[in-house]
Amino acid sequence: MAWRPKYVLNYIQDRFIKPDFVVDISDVFEEKLEAIKAYTTQFHAPDIDGPQTYISTPDFLDSVIYRHKWFGKMIGVKYAEGFLSEKTIGFKNFDALIKQST
Repeated sequence: MAWRPKYVLNYIQDRFIKPDFVVDISDVFEEKLEAIKAYTTQFHAPDIDGPQTYISTPDFLDSVIYRHKWFGKMIGVKYAEGFLSEKTIGFKNFDALIKQST
């Protein structure tokens, strides 16, 4: 039997795109950063020979951190993850939403 997802959510990887919605990841952000850093051969490492790429520049990781901070600021939390959705996301009540700071 064929299965189709109700929603397809696209993660905003490394370019600036205004998200359709953001999720608070403040509690797990340091873990996410450590997971990214685990791929040491992909990032700037002076002791590793190899070609310079977009993600191997020293500023790449800073841009990831700053983007998550900016998305967090949008909803009044320290860090957030942005997503895109072609469909409109619906919800049953407001209790699950984070109050946006003014």
